[in-house]
Amino acid sequence: MITLGNIYQASGVLKGVVRRTDLIEASKLGTNDPIYLKTENLQSTGSFKLRGAYYKMSQLTDEQKAAGIIASSAGNHAQGVALAAKKMGIPCVIYMSDGAAISKVEATRALGAEVVLVPGSYDDAFARAHKVQEETGATFIHPFNDEAIIEGQATIGLEIIEQLADVEAVVLPIGGGGLAAGVAFAIKNINPSIKVYGVQAEGSPSMFESFQCKQSVTIDAATTFADGIAVRTPGNITFDLVEKYVDEIVLVSEDEIAAAILALMEKEKLVSEGAGAASVAAVLFDKLPLKGKKTVCVVSGGNIDVNILSRVITRGLLTSGRNATLVIALEDKPGQLVGVSTTISEYGGNVVNVQYSGSDPNMAINSCFLTVGIETRDFEQIQEIEEALTAAGFELVSKKNES
Repeated sequence: MITLGNIYQASGVLKGVVRRTDLIEASKLGTNDPIYLKTENLQSTGSFKLRGAYYKMSQLTDEQKAAGIIASSAGNHAQGVALAAKKMGIPCVIYMSDGAAISKVEATRALGAEVVLVPGSYDDAFARAHKVQEETGATFIHPFNDEAIIEGQATIGLEIIEQLADVEAVVLPIGGGGLAAGVAFAIKNINPSIKVYGVQAEGSPSMFESFQCKQSVTIDAATTFADGIAVRTPGNITFDLVEKYVDEIVLVSEDEIAAAILALMEKEKLVSEGAGAASVAAVLFDKLPLKGKKTVCVVSGGNIDVNILSRVITRGLLTSGRNATLVIALEDKPGQLVGVSTTISEYGGNVVNVQYSGSDPNMAINSCFLTVGIETRDFEQIQEIEEALTAAGFELVSKKNES
């Protein structure tokens, strides 16, 4: 049974093993209410997962440790398990999907674990790990649906209350629910008046739908670049705790997550992965009743694949009104491009690319389409530029939602 006493015990076990991550005020995110960030993205392995993995493995008997441990993971749990096993000298095999980010696979190997890549999805890796565990007698370290794992993650809740005694709301990303279940349990048992909110990706709403239906639900697919919260079925232990202790769960889109990653990077100088930024996305896009509340967002991890980072930043720029592409119908005569660029410049826009097309069969012989990519401050500035161009006599054909 999970108890507050066990969570305090876990906190003691984890001293000297995990970082007591900073709680920082996010004064530059532009919200009207005080927002604080619990920076688990700066944890030893780049995510909170080390807490639960180490505490779980600390509870194993000598015989269990000698028999070794097995885990399956999309990446963050793998690194937490691998580091914990390395510190304790426990043989460790981790099964990962062959589609897992190469950076996470190599980081896990670098920590000393044997990594086995399984064709297919995370579910296939999970099934293979369970089969091997039954054959070998090794201990399976579940990524979320385990009481000791949950108690390890719950130590974040203790730290938040110690670091910000007058916290009024805590916002957490949810995948399988280990983090949310543990932190919500700890916080509500210390101060029931603190609101605890969960956030899932729209493409992977398993806990959201379970919460709405009041029973565990398996979704058909978990489709999101926030792989740390891409879980089709919540755990039965975690669901029961989330249902009891979490006040509300909301969904955020891929674009909103991307915008949150960009905001954290640009304004707070923090690198977050998709799952880690989900809590911030819910705040930035007003998904929760947080007006007037002193709120903590848990940034759960920072292990974003650099190969998709540029695409995430591009999406974040578009979602935040920082980039726009305007298509303008022009008469093909001297001075037109100068007029367009001058108008954009006068209203603070920065032209970054220009494309000219005079080959559309639907346009007049003496006309052309000018496609202009611009950098802007926000959506209000984009609208100002569009209105100014129209007032100057230019015909806006469309504004593309791409860079």
